[in-house]
Amino acid sequence: MNPQAKLIFTISLLLGTTITISSNHWVTAWAGLEINTLAILPLISKSHHPRAIEAATKYFLTQAAASALILFSSMTNAWHTGQWDISQLTHPTSCLVLTAAIAMKLGLAPFHFWFPEVLQGSPLTTGLLLSTIMKLPPMTLLFMTSPSLNPTLLTSMAILSTALGGWMGLNQTQTRKILAFSSISHLGWMAIIISYNPKLTLLNFYLYVLMTTAVFLTLNSINALKLSTLMTTWTKIPSLSAMLFLTLLSLAGLPPLTGFLPKWLIIQELTKQSMTPAALALSILSLLGLFFYLRLAYCATITLPPHTTNHMKQWHINKPTSTAIAILTTVSITLLPISPLIPITI
Repeated sequence: MNPQAKLIFTISLLLGTTITISSNHWVTAWAGLEINTLAILPLISKSHHPRAIEAATKYFLTQAAASALILFSSMTNAWHTGQWDISQLTHPTSCLVLTAAIAMKLGLAPFHFWFPEVLQGSPLTTGLLLSTIMKLPPMTLLFMTSPSLNPTLLTSMAILSTALGGWMGLNQTQTRKILAFSSISHLGWMAIIISYNPKLTLLNFYLYVLMTTAVFLTLNSINALKLSTLMTTWTKIPSLSAMLFLTLLSLAGLPPLTGFLPKWLIIQELTKQSMTPAALALSILSLLGLFFYLRLAYCATITLPPHTTNHMKQWHINKPTSTAIAILTTVSITLLPISPLIPITI
């Protein structure tokens, strides 16, 4: 891709995100979401592979439908209340339609069907954008409208997302699809707490972005798209494989790593809200995700699986390991000691 074109698309992504997260009017928020969608499409389809074109088409159709639903819900709310302010969403039908639209934007179940396929057809760098930056504007809209949304609906979607994200990721061998189902599962944890403690949702989102960025950049550095190639990457950089092992365990939420912090705080908050059954269901369903994280982590370490692999051992490094990967992996593992400061800020 032309560097000038890539620069324009990147600036458009930042512009669309900034417009959405800083707007108070529904139309400007919708315009920012549309700029984001149009800017990411060429980045998805830049390889001109049929799978990439299919992924771009699926992404465009889904996001266009979600944007139309957002515009419809805001117009319905404006028709009944006479104002377009995002924080003044009060009409019940508008709240219901908006929840469905944002769930479709984010990839929450039962609107998750597009996300694994789009991520599988995208390059790793574009998949990183789809999993992190592209989720920030819908998450901001969810944050701003959280007092008006139905907690029962969000709880049902959250438990369904955690269940489907863990269950459907069990038999996957493609790393991008595994990370897509991981994202769906993490979104369930964020959605269940948004009505009770929105700042905790943002904390979970930021830590998820941090850990996912570390995993995507590491996989991009060692060029591992499948589990079978991940099994032989320890011959390149054993230290990076060991850090990937720890980062994946942190993404799974195992103590004493960083990923345990948001799950711990969310379970604590749900218990305070007398939602112990929901917290128990999420905790049990997260064990499904732990299984495929352990598969990835097992393949990433120096231990070879019992069966032989058909791939040649890769003895040469494709690209030097950047400083950003070292910083991100370190932070993704060691942030748990800041947990005593979290209740003060929240």
